[in-house]
Amino acid sequence: MNENSIKIFEQNEVRTVWDEDKEKWFISIIDVIEILTESDRPRKYWSDLKSKLKKEGSELSEKIGQLKMKAPDGKMRLTDVADTEQLFRLIQSIPSPKAEPFKQWLAKLGKERLDEMSDPELGIDKALEDYVNLGYSQNWINQRLKSIEIRKELTDEWKDRGVKEGMEFATLTNIITKTRSDKTTKEYKVLKGLKQENLRDNMTNTELILNMLAEASTKDISQAINPKDFNESKTVAKQGGEVAKVAKEALELKTGKKVVTNLNAKSTLQEQKKLEVKDDE
Repeated sequence: MNENSIKIFEQNEVRTVWDEDKEKWFISIIDVIEILTESDRPRKYWSDLKSKLKKEGSELSEKIGQLKMKAPDGKMRLTDVADTEQLFRLIQSIPSPKAEPFKQWLAKLGKERLDEMSDPELGIDKALEDYVNLGYSQNWINQRLKSIEIRKELTDEWKDRGVKEGMEFATLTNIITKTRSDKTTKEYKVLKGLKQENLRDNMTNTELILNMLAEASTKDISQAINPKDFNESKTVAKQGGEVAKVAKEALELKTGKKVVTNLNAKSTLQEQKKLEVKDDE
């Protein structure tokens, strides 16, 4: 299983993939070069460096692989990647005052992952710390961490049914989202004014709760009827989404308010700060 994620080095995004089978981080070389050189043409820099290494007889450039990572346009595209050992060697060929700090960051990245594998609660603790630092309320954070747990239970169930990660996971998620909210994942993000931001990180408490209900219901139904393939799992995903849709419509009928709105984390936190300032006045 490969797990794509964004890591941060000195406020710069670094695209990474964790390969569970090899137990290794694979990191975008272009992102690393852009950070170390501050070049506005990191791809050209990497192309020239590869040619230089090849002329010098280095085997490093020949061992570089490619993985799909999210490009600036939001699409998944193949990009050159290196594991941490290869990156340590590559950094030696790039004169930069950030070389040593980046090496330390790489070492810490590897250690954190190994620590999380031996004690999964550390990963949750890290997420908790990040959300607190961003200013989310404790109530919202509790809901978000619970949603991570429920999502993991669902994806484990999908894997047990032979559903493939990547496109098939995304398709099932989209079916659940569309059924419960009447919007595709893309339409949902557009409504909230999001681009590459995580949709779940921008849901209200009520949206999170209904999303958890949809995913938990999908998991429970799947375990009850044992779908044989991806197509049968699509039917189950729709059934799970319908459970949450019924709850959403009942709530909207009672309150007269829409559950799915354009509120996102940024606007919600800004409004919260305004209220805090008024309270202080």
